[in-house]
Order: sequence, then structure tokens, then C-alpha cells
Amino acid sequence: MKSTATQLGAAETRRSFSWVDLLVFAGILGLLWSLLQFGAGMLVHFDADSQSLPIATDIQHIPYYAGRTFLRMWIAFGFSLLFTFAVGYAAAKNQLARAFILPFLDIMQSIPVLSFLTITVTFFVGLFPGSLLGVECASLFAIFTGQVWNMTFGFYHSMVTIPQDLREAATNFRLTPIQRFRKLEVPASMHSLIWNSMMSFGGGWFFVSASEAITVLGKDIHLPGLGSYMATAVSKGDNWAAFWAIATMLALILGTDQLVWRPLLVWADKFKIELTESAHPPTSWFYDLLRRAYIFEWLGEHVLIPLESFYTDLQIKILAWQRERPARPNHTGKQVWRVIGIVLLLALLWEVVLGVMAGFDAVYQHVSLNDILRIFGLGFVTLLRVLTVTILATLIWTPIGVWIGLKPRAARIAQPLAQVFASFPVNMTFPLVVGLFIRFNIDMNWGCIFLIAMGTQWYILFNVIAGAMAIPNDLKEAAKSFGLKGWPLWKTLILPAIFPFWITGACTAAGGAWNATIVAEVADWGEHHLKAVGLGAFIADVSQKPGGTPLLITGTAVMAIFVVVINKFVWRRLYSYAEHRFHLD
Repeated sequence: MKSTATQLGAAETRRSFSWVDLLVFAGILGLLWSLLQFGAGMLVHFDADSQSLPIATDIQHIPYYAGRTFLRMWIAFGFSLLFTFAVGYAAAKNQLARAFILPFLDIMQSIPVLSFLTITVTFFVGLFPGSLLGVECASLFAIFTGQVWNMTFGFYHSMVTIPQDLREAATNFRLTPIQRFRKLEVPASMHSLIWNSMMSFGGGWFFVSASEAITVLGKDIHLPGLGSYMATAVSKGDNWAAFWAIATMLALILGTDQLVWRPLLVWADKFKIELTESAHPPTSWFYDLLRRAYIFEWLGEHVLIPLESFYTDLQIKILAWQRERPARPNHTGKQVWRVIGIVLLLALLWEVVLGVMAGFDAVYQHVSLNDILRIFGLGFVTLLRVLTVTILATLIWTPIGVWIGLKPRAARIAQPLAQVFASFPVNMTFPLVVGLFIRFNIDMNWGCIFLIAMGTQWYILFNVIAGAMAIPNDLKEAAKSFGLKGWPLWKTLILPAIFPFWITGACTAAGGAWNATIVAEVADWGEHHLKAVGLGAFIADVSQKPGGTPLLITGTAVMAIFVVVINKFVWRRLYSYAEHRFHLD
């Protein structure tokens, strides 16, 4: 990580509280009040059989709806972050866990969650009867599934590509697993984690707009939020309400970029693995403002440092007490955890077996061999579209992402724009684009490739930007000293440096493209119904038909098979190649 030499200078003056601290304290209180105010609406009484939640399109309701939606986004992101750290860490550290986790992630990112949203709503409503929390949990689960897979893949791959010399240094300093996680593994993964979090948070806007308006138990349930507000405005033909919903969403996206993501990028710049510092480091006005606040330093001196000292003293006393005890091997704790792990694994396998048996029972004698072959044929057609999107997005966005990542001044302008385009719910733009398809007689079989790319290309862009920004400055200066330009520079430095990040982006983009085909291969514009030939259109079609559950299960299973096979024979091998070939050692 970065280090600076000891400098001689005048002693620092003692800092004190100022108006900046008052502003920060007021902001913290406002944030806590907002959490209580908007969170209370999630716990109200609600009966799906007898109640409905009317959504008003008056402009004065937009702040409350925006707050409810924003709270859902951050709660889902919090769970996604916890899942990323737990599952990504386990996959990187344990070979046995990796053998189960990676296929599980492959399958989960390929399953079209929106087609099963009704089932998840029914489950959560039954889990919290008589409360709106059940429907809220279903919405949170949909947003969670839209955020978590990209973050987990990115964190896992950053973990397995940590330079060997840093691992050996952590071993020589005898860092505990927790210390190694805090001091090495999370900081080394920070750039990739932040950029993938930005992309995942943006992808969550697509799911929040779809999960706030749900049809279940024969009723339409609209949760208070921007997504349901937009759906209500469109159904009423209220163009002004739709305009204000879009404007509010753009304001939230830009505000999140300025108040969260850009300060995090400035803070994470100190974790770059380099020996010299860039002449143009990233900047953030909000980060500079927070650094001027004394309240954080005061909390560190009077709260965090004493707690850390108490914890350290407690550890020393425990170690001394353990040394004084007679040395006797004690494997009880390990055995207990091993038994707990085996029981949980058996329970999970049992649930999987029950699910497979239920799915087989629903499909057996309802789906013929010809149906299965036809579904696999449609899967190959959709596979060609997914590969086309991945290749085109790579060719277009890789040079742009490298340019943004290597030019900090350009990143200050391009990053917010990329964040807006990636975060805006692409399904809201489908009607306009489909109207252009009809106007210019574009075949839906080709046009749907553009619709798929609109929602998935950003995974590649954001990961390439993260990879370019993570290139150590000393390597850039070395390349400049050797006069490397053009293709020699790309071949020697840029492509090897961004390759691991590109794999993560391309893998998640391909998985997202499979999911996006369900809404991209079928589209409506007025009286026109456009439908492409493909597996996504097939799943979207049978999900709307009575008695289409067997075909829906079969189509979803075929889509999962395609994704798992491609990930096994393409992306996993590329991951392994990058892990062993492109280390900063």
C-alpha cells in the first residue's frame, strides 16, 4: 500500500470543534430521523386480502416515496455487502466451499427472479402475516438479487489475486484471520469492491422499479415508492408525474454519486498497490469537508482508541491465561463447528433435493421430449445474442473505460454520467426504443440485442474503469520511461492489468444478459406486440399463461444449465488463468 517518508515540520496545532462539526452532526441527526420516519412505514398493518395501498400522483408525495425507495435500496445493499464478505471470503479461502459456492452463484445469477416474484411475495407475506413487512421483504429480496452477484464475484476475484509478497508479509507478521481481513484483504479489494458496488447499486434501480408494483393473490400491491409512483403515473397517462419521478430519480443518483461513491473512491485511493503517488489523484468536495470535521477525530481519541486498547488488553490476558494452563490438546471447539457445518450442509442438500423432486413432479408428464429439445434450441439462439452483446460491449467500452480510468480529470466528468446511465432503470426506456424499432422497421430478433445491451454493458465498463484506476503509478511511469505507446503499451501493461477486472465484468454482464432477455425479447408499443425468437421470450410468454408452470420451470432450468456450463468451461478457466498469470508480484 502507499507509504510516505517521515517529514520534518512544525508541530500541529490542536484542533477544535467548528461550524463544520455542527453541520456534520446535524446531517447525522437528519439521517437518523429519516431512517425512523421512512422505516416506520414498513411495519404498518396490512392485509393483502382486504387492503390496498393507493398511490397518489400529486407532486407533494414524491419526497416520501423517494425516501421509501432509497431506504429499500440501502437496506438491500447492506445485506448484499454482508453476503459479499461472507460468501466471497469463504470461496476464496476454502477449496471445498469454493466447489459449492461458485456453481451456486452461477445458477442464482441466471435465474430470472422477476418471473418468480409472485412466489417470493407469497412466501414473505406468509412469514409476516398481517404486516406490510412481508411485501417489503419480497421487494428487498428482489433488489438484493439484482445487486449481490456482481459484488460477490468482484470481491472473490480480488481476494485470489492479492500479490504473493503481501500475503507472505501478513504471514510473517503473524496476523490473525481477522487482522489479515481488515489490514490486507479488504483494502486490496477496495477499488474493485467500490466500482462493483456502484454498478450493483445502479442495477438495483431496475429491480426496485419492478418490485414495488406486484401482482399476487389476485390483487395488485403497490408499495409506496418511486417505482410504483412511476407505474401509476404511466397507467393514468400523467406525463408531468412521470417527468417528476424521472427527475427525482436522477437527483438521487447524482446525489449518491457526490455524497457516497466519489468520497469513497478518494478514500480508497490510498489502498492502491504502488510505490509512487499519482500527480492527479481523485478529488471530492464532500470528502474534503468531512476531513475538516473534528468530531470524527474526537470519537477516535475518546471512544474507538480506548475500546481498541481494552480489546487488545483482554486478548493479552486471555493468551497469558491460556499459556498458564497445562498444555492439553482441545479439539472440542473444532469438532462442534465441524458438526454444525455438516448439519447445515445436510439441511441445505435436503432442501435442494426436495426442490428438485417438486420441480420434477411438476414437469413430469407435462413436458414432452420435443418441448425440451425446442427449449434447448431457443436457448442456443439466446446464447448467440448474449455472446454478441458481451463481445460488442467489450470492444466498445474497454477503450473508453481505460481512458476514464487513466485520466482522473476526465473521470470527474465521465463517472457521474456513467453512473446516471448505468443506474437509470433501462426498462423505462424500452417503450421509446421499441417505438423507434416500429418506426424504422427493425426486426425484433436484431433489435432485442440493443435492448439487452442497454442494461448489461455497464458491468464491463465499470470493471474496466476499476482495473485501469488500480494500475500502480510506478508501472505507468516505467512504461513512460521505456517510451511505450499505442499497442505495445496496451499489450505490455494495460491489458494484463485490466484482464482480471474485465473477466468479472464480462461474467456478470453475460449472466445479467440472460436475465435481461426475459424483458428484452418481448416488448409492446400501443397495439403492436413485438416478440423475438429466444428462450427469454419463451419464459416471458409461458409465465403469463394459466398452467404454464411446467414449461416455466423447464425454461428456467435450461437457462441455468446454459449459464453454468459456460461459466464452467469459459469464465472459470479465464479466472484461473488470471489468478496465476496476472499478479502484481
